Amino acid sequence: MTWAERQRRLDGVLTEFRPWWQPQPFRDPRPAWVEAAPALAADLLALDDDSAEDLNRDGDAALAYVGRHLPEAAAVAALAEVAPAPPAPLPDPGRFWDWAIPGRKRTQITAFAAAARRSGRPLVDWCGGKGHLGRLLALHWQLPATCLELDGNLCAEGEALARRAGVDQRFVAADALRSADFLRAGEHVVALHACGNLHRHALVAGIEQGVAAFDIAPCCYHRGVEKTYRPLSTASSLLLSYDDLRLAVTETVTASPRLTRERDRGMAWKLGFDAWRRRVAGDAYRPFKSVPAAWLRLSFGDCCRRLAEREGLPSPGPVDTAALEAMGWRRRGEVIRLSIVRHAFRRPLEIWLAGDLACHLESRGYEVALRTFCARETTPRNLLLSARRVAG
Repeated sequence: MTWAERQRRLDGVLTEFRPWWQPQPFRDPRPAWVEAAPALAADLLALDDDSAEDLNRDGDAALAYVGRHLPEAAAVAALAEVAPAPPAPLPDPGRFWDWAIPGRKRTQITAFAAAARRSGRPLVDWCGGKGHLGRLLALHWQLPATCLELDGNLCAEGEALARRAGVDQRFVAADALRSADFLRAGEHVVALHACGNLHRHALVAGIEQGVAAFDIAPCCYHRGVEKTYRPLSTASSLLLSYDDLRLAVTETVTASPRLTRERDRGMAWKLGFDAWRRRVAGDAYRPFKSVPAAWLRLSFGDCCRRLAEREGLPSPGPVDTAALEAMGWRRRGEVIRLSIVRHAFRRPLEIWLAGDLACHLESRGYEVALRTFCARETTPRNLLLSARRVAG
């Protein structure tokens, strides 16, 4: 099956299930699918807290759970499967290459380097920061590397690290979105978690310039999209909003107990405030700006007063703030449970986005592979798009 054939099938299934994954229970207390599948809604609302949290974290388990009520969802799971890349053993790069790299990021970089495919071409580390990835690949493959990075301070630090490691690596401080001419025919572009328009621009500009090879791990697909994502491939017809794109990258694997408590309190308090706001300003949902962490350390009533002042609403004076807060926590429980349906389609949407890039590359004469380069516990953004220009 070509990437275009797979993409068309996934495109059709995601379009069919859009009424299930697009509604946001945070905004819409009772999505329309609740009426269409009352047994599924009842089962979800009956889940205990631990089970609900587990299903929200594990999209595969969530899709299997939803599939017990919607057997057609099995087609989504099959089309969203991606095999791991066969890793190539990394020789010892020496003790200086990973100077000052945090542990989790170092694990991601080494996994990417082991999964990327050598082309023998000069390397371009796209939006590479201090050039950690390019430095390791330059050592691994014995090739020259160039790092393109917007922040001149990071470039200066990267140059010092390259000298320490004895690597043939140069740095260019420039805006990647305005640097199409920076890419040259015959080069090999690598990018670990270049966000949104940055990875898309690398592909589109690189194809036009005749880049020979790409190894890219996309990230944050919503960055740089104002309203609607416009697919690059004719095999993709699904139009995704900014919020739809954010759904594809909401899976997280790292959060301290303190951050988890703050996240839970923030959701409950916003929902409690939203209940009061709907009474005062009408029932329609209004988006929230981010709530300062310091406000979440106040009492619920004081936090509501700050939020009301910021939104130009009358202060919630003589109201039962304890009842509002309790309502917020109750609504949070419902949101967590009903969002399992939405989160079941999170990974398939990400595969669709990566598949759109793969189809575009395939249509422009590249041989393409989409694999995972590490476990999702290391990073949920673990897709590696590898492409090689076919001669002829």
